[in-house]
Amino acid sequence: MPKILVIEDEAAIRRVLIKILSEENDTYQVDEAEDGLAGVDKVKKDDYDLILCDIKMPKMDGVEVLEAVKKIKPEIPMVMISGHGDLDTAVNTMRMGAFDYISKPPDLNRLLNTVRNALDRKELVVENTILKKKVSKKYEMIGESDAIAQIKDIIDKVAPTDARVLITGPNGTGKELVAHWLHQKSERAKGPMIEVNCAAIPSELIESELFGHVKGAFTSAAKDRAGKFEAANGGTIFLDEIGDMSLSAQAKVLRALQESRIQRVGSDKDIKVNVRVIAATNKNLKKEIEDGKFREDLYHRLAVILIKVPALNERREDIPLLINHFAAKIAEEQGTAHKSFSAKAIKLLQDYDWTGNIRELRNVVERLIILGGSEVSEQDVKLFASK
Repeated sequence: MPKILVIEDEAAIRRVLIKILSEENDTYQVDEAEDGLAGVDKVKKDDYDLILCDIKMPKMDGVEVLEAVKKIKPEIPMVMISGHGDLDTAVNTMRMGAFDYISKPPDLNRLLNTVRNALDRKELVVENTILKKKVSKKYEMIGESDAIAQIKDIIDKVAPTDARVLITGPNGTGKELVAHWLHQKSERAKGPMIEVNCAAIPSELIESELFGHVKGAFTSAAKDRAGKFEAANGGTIFLDEIGDMSLSAQAKVLRALQESRIQRVGSDKDIKVNVRVIAATNKNLKKEIEDGKFREDLYHRLAVILIKVPALNERREDIPLLINHFAAKIAEEQGTAHKSFSAKAIKLLQDYDWTGNIRELRNVVERLIILGGSEVSEQDVKLFASK
């Protein structure tokens, strides 16, 4: 059950807000605080999914409450409540991290839409936070080859900046690992990292997925929905397989990069976003540009920094390390004893033609662990690793 805290010093406005929220959705649990100090104290002691906070209050104003909450529990979205004279301050609070603002007296539909959107974003951020706890090991970059050392060096130099990065390389090489390391080593590491596989989303839905939509924008749009760019606000969005994105979606992404603003499908309202964009592709985008399938202006916006991830065949010296890493990881996942590989087995695997790259090597290691002997031998590789 979503839990909402209303911080408002005017009792009448407080009652109206609580009444609207309680009557609209009986699954909302609404708590209240009569001033900023009491509100911050409640945030310290309890968990909330959303905070509605007045801007002008005695003891501690809304701007100070926003600053305090962002230090205590930055994942909680805050919607500011502004009087007529507070609009400039309300806009400024959004630059400070507030989700949105509503004006007094509160408009019913505006309030409810804002609350639903803020709760949707909170859910996405929480899911992403849970995933991030597992991210360090999952996205560990294994290898000591010159190619991997060079990539790690570039990451160390680029990550602290907000420069956009385009990651290229064949399928299965680990482009997503580079993206995650860029995020983890950046100033945005405490913010969300939202991944979008552009190749997995139908072209007619990609714009809604990226930018969200308003109710009625298309047949199945039953309610307003925030998109991935909004969910990534303050963090990073990773556009994987961007070479498969439709030209119309490319135009909107270009606008988002140029103006740091988006529009939901079916709406003409601008939404300001603060997002770092990292993109990846296995395609030759310059060839796609020649063929009229990719916008040249978008390419130049994305490719401020280019990182090429090599095929596994180009870094064979890393294969023994990768085998040991996968063997240990698979044993941990399956709850079995760790299996070693003989020197001859490793040498044979180093000589394979890895067209599927690291993803294929991982699958082969798992197969050998399941089907091979107590130590995976050269004979096991010949029997079970054939393609």
